Amino acid sequence: MWIYIKLILTAMLWGGTFIAGKVIGRKDGPVEPSAAAFIRFAVSAVIMIAVCKLMLKRLPRPDFRQLLFFLLLGFCGVFLYNIFFFTALRTIEASRSSIIIATTPVFVAIFSSFLFREKLTIIRLAGILMSITGALTVITKGKLGSIFNQSISTADYYIFGCVICWTAYSLLGKRVVAQFSPLVMVSYSVLCGAVMLFIPAAMGGMFGKLGTYAAKDWISLIYFAVFATVIGYIWFFEGISKIGPVRTALFINFIPIFAVIMAYLFLKEEITASLLIGALLVITGVYLTNKISVSNRIPE
Repeated sequence: MWIYIKLILTAMLWGGTFIAGKVIGRKDGPVEPSAAAFIRFAVSAVIMIAVCKLMLKRLPRPDFRQLLFFLLLGFCGVFLYNIFFFTALRTIEASRSSIIIATTPVFVAIFSSFLFREKLTIIRLAGILMSITGALTVITKGKLGSIFNQSISTADYYIFGCVICWTAYSLLGKRVVAQFSPLVMVSYSVLCGAVMLFIPAAMGGMFGKLGTYAAKDWISLIYFAVFATVIGYIWFFEGISKIGPVRTALFINFIPIFAVIMAYLFLKEEITASLLIGALLVITGVYLTNKISVSNRIPE
């Protein structure tokens, strides 16, 4: 019972990152995207490595080839993803961005079918089509016919960049997770990403601006580092160990729901019909795309 509550709370914590990102990324705010990403993952890396040592008694050391994979993971899933994420949230709505990012599992499924020859069934293909339609519904605000003559904003491209980055992170992670536990993999990738983020953060004047950060900036950064990253990942991996990866992954579908609700409550963002329809299509499509039949279900 408690693990299901933790997984619901994890989805809520991750949904809240879009609201915290909007707070940090406000136009008059002093926190640069690279600085926000560096502080988040520098703090997270220290805590997660300590957690690894506490839970696993020791932190396995990667060889040179494995280190290269961790560097790639850190570059895609931490460095690029978060630069795109914090930059996009300076202009795009939190609810809109959360729904677009929610299509990530669909792109993971598409690329997995090519790279790992994972079978795309009729149901999964229907889910892919449904999710993409939902994302386009959100982007065009319900006017699908205008997709060819309506310019897509720069922020939309950044959010799609997040989708591609996390897709690459997930596919690379399949190679690494066979040799390391998910917790170790995330800890090393977070550490590598934080090191990479230090240079652009320092060049962007982070150290000179720290004193100008408002209380809400620090609260948002702590939320990102401690609650969304450390607690969220630990609870998610606890779910994988107790109820299996298939059931645990289903809780990811709650993230855009929480994001839309919180964006309405805290940011006063409007909930439109196209947003609701798009969210429903994306969430249903993601569920169908990742649906595994009983005969093919991963042992739990």
